[in-house]
Amino acid sequence: MNLIWEPLVILIGGLFLLKITGRKAIAQMTMPQLIVMLSLGTILVQPIAHKGVVRTLVVVGIFVVTLFLLEYLQVKINGAEKIFTGKSKVVIENGTINVSELQKLRLSVDQLEMRLRLNGISKVDDIKTATIEPNGELGYELKDEAKPLTKKDFQKLMDEYMLGIKESQSMEQQNSASNIFTEIQGEQKSNPKYLQ
Repeated sequence: MNLIWEPLVILIGGLFLLKITGRKAIAQMTMPQLIVMLSLGTILVQPIAHKGVVRTLVVVGIFVVTLFLLEYLQVKINGAEKIFTGKSKVVIENGTINVSELQKLRLSVDQLEMRLRLNGISKVDDIKTATIEPNGELGYELKDEAKPLTKKDFQKLMDEYMLGIKESQSMEQQNSASNIFTEIQGEQKSNPKYLQ
């Protein structure tokens, strides 16, 4: 009978404890989170081999509390974040790849280019700044000339264009009013007061 209920208790308890730690793909986990999750997986199978269920759940609970404590410290203390998670590393600056930073990250130029392609970037020259985030994801900012047109940009251009048309029409009206050939073209206008 123990063979049936122990794995069920471990599974339900493990799922509950892992659920409260949050959902993230392994690629998005920070190093401490990954270590804790791997440790939890190892610990959760121990009771089936030779340890008690209650002891296992207590140890898993301790790991989860430790993870929460580490994350709390990272939020409250900037230095703790640098120690436990790390900071973003700049790998491209003004269209130039920072090869020395890539070497520190043990990332090849081909791997970086793959990440750029996956984000729809075809030219390194289009990038103002690109970073590898602590969770391994690529963050980037495009140069102004490579950024896609936004609705706000489009509206601004249309406003300038329409203003230009209005100014152009106003100038044409002023020019046509002072054009001496308008009378010949059939437009009758009255003479200015000083000529009457």
